[in-house]
Amino acid sequence: MKLARLSLTDFRSYAHVELALDSGVSVLVGPNGQGKTNLVEAIWYVATLSSHRVATEAPLIRTGASRAVVRTVVDREGRDMLVELELVPGGSNRARVNRAPLPRPREVLGLLRTVLFAPEDIALVKGDPAERRRFLDELLVARAPRLAGVRSDYDRVLRQRSALLRSAGSLARGARGGQRGRTSGGAERGELPTLDVWDAHLARAGAELLAARLELVEALRPLVAKAYDAVSAGAGDARLDYRSSAAAAAQPLPGDRAGLTQLLLNAMEAARPAELERGVSLVGPHRDELVLSLGTLPARGYASHGEAWSFALALRLAAYDLLSADDSTSAAGTPVLLLDDVFAELDTGRRERLATLVAPAEQVLVTAAVAADVPEQLRGARYAVAAGSVRRTG
Repeated sequence: MKLARLSLTDFRSYAHVELALDSGVSVLVGPNGQGKTNLVEAIWYVATLSSHRVATEAPLIRTGASRAVVRTVVDREGRDMLVELELVPGGSNRARVNRAPLPRPREVLGLLRTVLFAPEDIALVKGDPAERRRFLDELLVARAPRLAGVRSDYDRVLRQRSALLRSAGSLARGARGGQRGRTSGGAERGELPTLDVWDAHLARAGAELLAARLELVEALRPLVAKAYDAVSAGAGDARLDYRSSAAAAAQPLPGDRAGLTQLLLNAMEAARPAELERGVSLVGPHRDELVLSLGTLPARGYASHGEAWSFALALRLAAYDLLSADDSTSAAGTPVLLLDDVFAELDTGRRERLATLVAPAEQVLVTAAVAADVPEQLRGARYAVAAGSVRRTG
């Protein structure tokens, strides 16, 4: 797989820009604030339908513009595919492939696969559990795009169930406080039986997502250990574990979806009083944790800055290895590697080791504020980025 062309209209700082890319390494150099990361963000958006920097799409649209358009030409085994995404603030985004409209934008998922290394990756180790859940789910969808629908279904049911918890909990608290007009019995007869229905929906969707995550962690575990050893020059033992909010710490998780569904149902039943009191869903994949450890110690809170960076890089390298292994059994294609200003964050040893590991990739896109930050192994085609323009210089 190769990204052959990127075209942006009213995306971030770009009124319009065209960028043609070759196989191998391409290095985009320019001072900070000139738009290098915006290019990487646009490529990542085509691959994931999300930004690695912001949670909403409004900041992606150039100030004063009514929409943004991202076009990419993806070379899949010699066959060019034009992927177009139109971002509409406050409206419905649109997608086309080879000029043909798609029913839903998420149908473009899987057409371009990327692995992104960015300064924000340190949050994978030092940040909240949500960062690590997001890492898992993005990788799940990259491997199996149908899981985007599972995630969407789970999030929709979770919103409905949480809204019902807030409503039922408020009624129950009001009744206990002596409010008139509604009683706790009304809540029992109305909201709580409905809650049982949403419990069942959440457990089914949650079991599907949980099973996929567990399989993914099992596949990642040896790859992360190998990558950490390579990046850190053998200085540590990186481990992954998955902690479910539905299971006690020492309780093994069921190995089948039916068992996981029942586990979630039982946990929701046990947690219901606390959920009604707090008005939030306390059980499910949205509350789970990917636990990162160095030896016997949790990486979060114990890892040094260098160790944290080694672990973050190991996660991304493992993701690349896993997606590349998938390529051997499918037509998905080896992912495009995106390294966004990451070398400025690393010491010399880690720079050199990372560069050696990624240099053989089919296509690598590197951004840097200072050309000297890019190791010799990644000295490929050069582009200068400045004031909303990109030009090839070598």
